[in-house]
Amino acid sequence: MIAVLGAGNGGRALAGDLARLGAPVALWNRTADHVEGIASRGGIELEGVVQGFGALKLVSGDLGEVLAGADLVMVCVPAFAHREVAERCAPHLTNGQVVVLHPGRTFGALEFRQELRTGGCTADVAVAEAATFIFASRSSGPAQSRVLRVKHSVPVAALPASRTADIVDALREWYSQFTAATNVLETSFANVGAVIHPTISILNAARIENTQGRFDFYVDGVSPSVAKVLESVDRERLAVAQLLGVGVRSLRDWLASAYRATGKDLYEAIQANEGYRGIAAPPNLENRYLLEDVPMSLVPIASAGRVFGLRARAIESVVDLAGFLRETRFWSRGRTLERLGLDHLSATELRRFVEDPE
Repeated sequence: MIAVLGAGNGGRALAGDLARLGAPVALWNRTADHVEGIASRGGIELEGVVQGFGALKLVSGDLGEVLAGADLVMVCVPAFAHREVAERCAPHLTNGQVVVLHPGRTFGALEFRQELRTGGCTADVAVAEAATFIFASRSSGPAQSRVLRVKHSVPVAALPASRTADIVDALREWYSQFTAATNVLETSFANVGAVIHPTISILNAARIENTQGRFDFYVDGVSPSVAKVLESVDRERLAVAQLLGVGVRSLRDWLASAYRATGKDLYEAIQANEGYRGIAAPPNLENRYLLEDVPMSLVPIASAGRVFGLRARAIESVVDLAGFLRETRFWSRGRTLERLGLDHLSATELRRFVEDPE
């Protein structure tokens, strides 16, 4: 059995497609009312580049019921909900189960594991994270999901790293796109959503509010000048990763790998990405591109830079501007090495920790 936790844009697409492929799937959502249509229909209808019907074995708001007997637990909730979901999972997880965050954003697996321990979970559970979500998808009805694009490559790593190969093998039973990353530091810093989502949102804030998001977010929202800011943020992501001894692709190289979109510069590569076409901007600024990606992606990257002696000023500027726009103290809400109890470690010690945290 595969348990999918979360029935938003991502969880709905993943649950439906796994079921379409023949996997026995149980779907959980925190708000049971939101999945009444799926429960009534008995599954999820897939539209777009993936088509068919995925009949689910179970749709429930009872987390214990959904987790019982599940070998794989696919967590598809926004990263700011990882801590809560880990707390809820802690009493129910059993030896041998594998939890995969789709995606982990930055330090997601580290936070999830910490919360499981805090919640009293003593089971032998591996926690893994994907660097990105395999689909670009949107919910298109009460029991429907439209898949706009399937990525060609999705790195995954486990905590501890020694479990990565087995977890990737289990995932590849359903999707060949999953590949083994070195460790969860690599998947955390391979998080290109940290670069793309908040920066484009902030630089298009007036357009989003004045049009209620009636434009293609990635295509119309990126001009040559916006692409230059994206490159600045991306360079700092790579620089902090390098301080930790982590090698990750640039945003431009990632576009070529995940979407096979190329160009002479980042602007051209984004415009060449057919997978981005048709994805509308959010209708307002109260969206996960700011509320999730800023505290759970940019704050941890910048905070890690500070711990190891680098001020990521472009990233810090994006965090500050997002805070002004939302009147929110993202610095105090976000993940940091300090809150994870890891700020006392050297870069070498942190790498050793993710290899074997026991």
